[in-house]
Amino acid sequence: MYEFKMPALGAEMTEGTLLEWNYKEGDQVKAHDIIAVIDTDKAAIEAETFRGGVIEKFLVEPGEKVKVGTVLALIREGEEEAIPAEEKMEKQPVISRPQKVKISPLARKLAEERNVDIREIQGTGPGGSIVEADIQKASSTKPAVRDHALSMKKVIAAAMAKSKREIPHYYLSNEIDLNKALSWLEKYNSEHSVTERILYAALLVKAVAKALKKHPEFNGFFIDDEFKPGDSVHMGFAISLRGGGLIAPALLNADSLSLVDIMKNLTDLVARARTGKLRDKEISDSTITITNLGEFGVDSVLGVIYPPQVALIGFGKITSNNTIITSLSADHRVSNGLSGSRLLTTISQILQEPDKML
Repeated sequence: MYEFKMPALGAEMTEGTLLEWNYKEGDQVKAHDIIAVIDTDKAAIEAETFRGGVIEKFLVEPGEKVKVGTVLALIREGEEEAIPAEEKMEKQPVISRPQKVKISPLARKLAEERNVDIREIQGTGPGGSIVEADIQKASSTKPAVRDHALSMKKVIAAAMAKSKREIPHYYLSNEIDLNKALSWLEKYNSEHSVTERILYAALLVKAVAKALKKHPEFNGFFIDDEFKPGDSVHMGFAISLRGGGLIAPALLNADSLSLVDIMKNLTDLVARARTGKLRDKEISDSTITITNLGEFGVDSVLGVIYPPQVALIGFGKITSNNTIITSLSADHRVSNGLSGSRLLTTISQILQEPDKML
């Protein structure tokens, strides 16, 4: 019997709220199916099961908040052909009225925050499903949303305070010439349709991912007093959320993606982060984080490392001379100033040859 437990979706997460089950008792699931939606203090996350089988029993109901490691469901492995369809129908429990309502994870979460009864709402989404706009229309005040944003800020602040206490940070910065990269990007986009164009942010992700393959000491985790390198580059990308807050889900396997695929996946990641549809691996597996505050007019950023990661890379705004300040915040227990300067130099060199980044 496989125990599906409340996952730890971040270094500081101690508990989470089950928002909804995507299957019923008696259903067959495969490994990596999205079995549930879980609310952390940062976002609603789609959680997957790592083993297949038949859902034997749900132990936690939607709306319950439990500690990390709590068993949420029991999955009986390797018995998909053992249960006749008639028996499966008999075993399916009567689902509570709120669970029958078709509603997006973000809308359900917002309804709970604003104390809105979803049974009284007519959905305007696909197939009559309830979407965020329906909840906003049904509620006349927004203090609960502000409370959630404040809760998220408190969680982030606690993580950052712990990081500064426990991680011996050092900081480096380097001014990079982007003339070749931007000229190449302009030419590339002029030759492709709007849907095929690449944004500047994708170039930065690709350059960092390639550089980390040459400097693996910046890609991984510091756990149990030792550095554990990442098996791939899962690039945490800082995203601002509507209504306040910040989250840095991972662009998984960024080092093995083409520039075109990075653009597609990044667009998808941002959209899902802002609609509450992130998956658990995208929250828990980041091996390094990058933050691009240049679009907000910031000259440079010296960020705080998100534990147990060992580095963060920041990008400032593009100047009138097409240069950019790239910064590195790194863990001195794992690397030093010399190796950090080499990483920044490698990123600069890669951006000087944009045609090789495709």
